[in-house]
Amino acid sequence: MWDMVLDRMLDRFIVTGQLTLTGPGGITRRYGPGQGPQAHITLTDPALPRRLVFSPELALGEGYMDGTLTIAGDDLDGFFTLLIQNAAHPPVGLRALDLRLRRWRRWLDQANPAHRSRANVAHHYDLSGTLYDLFLDADRQYSCAYFRDPGMTLEQAQAAKKHHIAAKLCLSPGMEVFEIGCGWGGMALTLAQDYGVKVLGVTLSVEQHKIATERAARAGLSDRVRFALADYRAIRGQFDRIVSIGMFEHVGAPHYTEYFNQIRDRLKPDGIALIHTIGRASPPGATSPWITKYIFPGGYVPALSEMAAAVEAAKLYPTDLEVWRLHYADTLRHWHDRFTANADSARALYDDRFCRMWRFYLKASEHSFRHNRQCVYQFQLARHQDAVPLTRDYLYPAKAPEALRAAE
Repeated sequence: MWDMVLDRMLDRFIVTGQLTLTGPGGITRRYGPGQGPQAHITLTDPALPRRLVFSPELALGEGYMDGTLTIAGDDLDGFFTLLIQNAAHPPVGLRALDLRLRRWRRWLDQANPAHRSRANVAHHYDLSGTLYDLFLDADRQYSCAYFRDPGMTLEQAQAAKKHHIAAKLCLSPGMEVFEIGCGWGGMALTLAQDYGVKVLGVTLSVEQHKIATERAARAGLSDRVRFALADYRAIRGQFDRIVSIGMFEHVGAPHYTEYFNQIRDRLKPDGIALIHTIGRASPPGATSPWITKYIFPGGYVPALSEMAAAVEAAKLYPTDLEVWRLHYADTLRHWHDRFTANADSARALYDDRFCRMWRFYLKASEHSFRHNRQCVYQFQLARHQDAVPLTRDYLYPAKAPEALRAAE
């Protein structure tokens, strides 16, 4: 029965390219006109067709992780290109119902009070530190790099990202900077070392806090850089600058106004904030249930309209908005290739199922940026409209320090 229901779903879903499906009983069917991206998948679990009918995204990811859904040639690029291009068409049937139910639940799923945020962060960022060494750059920048030149290495593009953001902050030596979501400390250390500012960085990850604090001590910057294991909402006082890179995706839509109110309250009257976040160039939606369960619980990619409404409510002035389109797709490609090259080491840390899960996550994310209207937004915000220069001349060319030019 479920084979027949799945057959009808796929027949309506695949309108571009071609999907070849070999079911648990060995029967092979083809869907789509044939022109465009193609993929051939094989199901070996008799329960998988039913699960695909009721929760396609969750079942696809779990099937791949478990090895009960295999892709010919393990061609994740072709598979995600085919799926995402077809998903761009209006949903019908059970898929449409599934999307409506997920959007209805999203405020519950994204409720992130402090105690829940701490647990969500631990799920992803308190994995073995060795894991992140397998695919990130040496500075452990776990956010979109900035490929000013397509030939840049990952290290060069991540350095370019940091200095591009620093330029937007209009820093002067001695300023006090609040970093919301400091990761493993790379941005804070760069700002202190190269721009002479003092930084307070906060994280909810025990592992990140430990490593960031150790890095500051080794660099001799403990007097200028301090890392706190704290929720951003717990910080008091005011700062000259605020920066947040790749953290807003974890705030949750119910807390957007609270987040931007905190930024307003923590900024000095002439202060500047720079918020760097993944965003969707489409109306508000819902997070994939597979991503929620296995990768980023409580996470959500915001629509520009959602961010703008919260900025307006907080009475902050948007002084600049920049949209990065394919930079994250290229960043994720680098991460995937490095992870794959170090798969044996990852397998020794965890197991085959984890490695398949991580590859699925990296490739799904890459193709979301290539084909599914995902991008990166950089919001520059201030309490007053004259806090930053009136033109972008101060950014281009960016006044990067000698260390960056030498790296190129």
